[in-house]
Amino acid sequence: MPTIQEIISSLEAVAPLAYQESYDNAGLLVGDVSQEANAALLTLDITEEVIDEAIQRGCNLIVCHHPLIFGGLKKITGANLVERCVIKAIQNNIAIYASHTNMDSVYGGVNDKICEKLQLKNCKILSPANNQLQKLVFFVPSAQAEEVRKSVFEAGAGHIGNYDSCSFNTNGQGTFRGQEGANPFVGNVGEVHTEEEVKVETIVPKHLTGKVLAALMTAHPYEEVAYDIYPLNNQLNSVGIGMIGELETEMEELDFLRTVKETFGCPSIKYTALKNKPVKKVAVCGGAGSFLLKAAIGNKADVFISGDFKYHDYFSAEGRVVIADIGHYESEQFTKEVFYEILRKKFPKFALHLSEVITNPVNYLI
Repeated sequence: MPTIQEIISSLEAVAPLAYQESYDNAGLLVGDVSQEANAALLTLDITEEVIDEAIQRGCNLIVCHHPLIFGGLKKITGANLVERCVIKAIQNNIAIYASHTNMDSVYGGVNDKICEKLQLKNCKILSPANNQLQKLVFFVPSAQAEEVRKSVFEAGAGHIGNYDSCSFNTNGQGTFRGQEGANPFVGNVGEVHTEEEVKVETIVPKHLTGKVLAALMTAHPYEEVAYDIYPLNNQLNSVGIGMIGELETEMEELDFLRTVKETFGCPSIKYTALKNKPVKKVAVCGGAGSFLLKAAIGNKADVFISGDFKYHDYFSAEGRVVIADIGHYESEQFTKEVFYEILRKKFPKFALHLSEVITNPVNYLI
């Protein structure tokens, strides 16, 4: 059986914790990563009923989307839902892991699944992430440059869009003098040495910095490796919140909204004034996505599907896009399938269970 850490690693290979929003609390919330996982229950939310379900199914790991713990716990006395769930999970040796805004932010994640359900094509990130990239610059002897570049590329550096092994290289001369106790790769202790070197510049995602630097240190021939890391403001187009795609065939607005209602099992959909034009381009954001309205309009979406819009948010559409508020739970309900597909691919024989508890706290009188 895999350990809980191995399960977590497979999820974070798709959605690294570094991609979560600053306010979020994704990650392991309860449990011991070294423990073997005998089965996992996959859910959107954590409730006492969900933990009871895990107990009944013999699962010692729950993977959820919404973190059970958002703020700090100053005491755990069972006075509220969060405290009671933590106590019950610990008493029954159940680990709880949350993959939240980090899973919202990647291809193969929550919004990608929404696009899949709507059969959208040519999908891309609606609001690409900033400040997730760094530039790594290092200096290496010309004869070893190819080998060292290969190592850092294999560790995850040098990816730009659909291209890999990207770098810029400048030939020059490096000088150094080894002091007492040094063991220089070239040159002699106490003598200034000049070496033909290559200055290599490449891109590194922030969350891979440690891995890439470890690869650099291992492959580099020098005893002391000279390198620089610079923060970048460039957008990382493969990471960000929301997605936008296109219907293969245009649909009339009400026909499309009826399709959305049926696909997501919505008791109702709240929407703004129709534009009286066919729907082709659709923006989506699982959960509460009103903050992406300008991005949806800027990307010329015909319809923007999300949840939790406030009254005044609807006015901001101004006839430029149709807002379709399908509900927070309804928009994210298929996240369980996202977890299942990631884990099943990595652990084909591991016991995975989709929670059957309906955790939606909202009821509708129809």
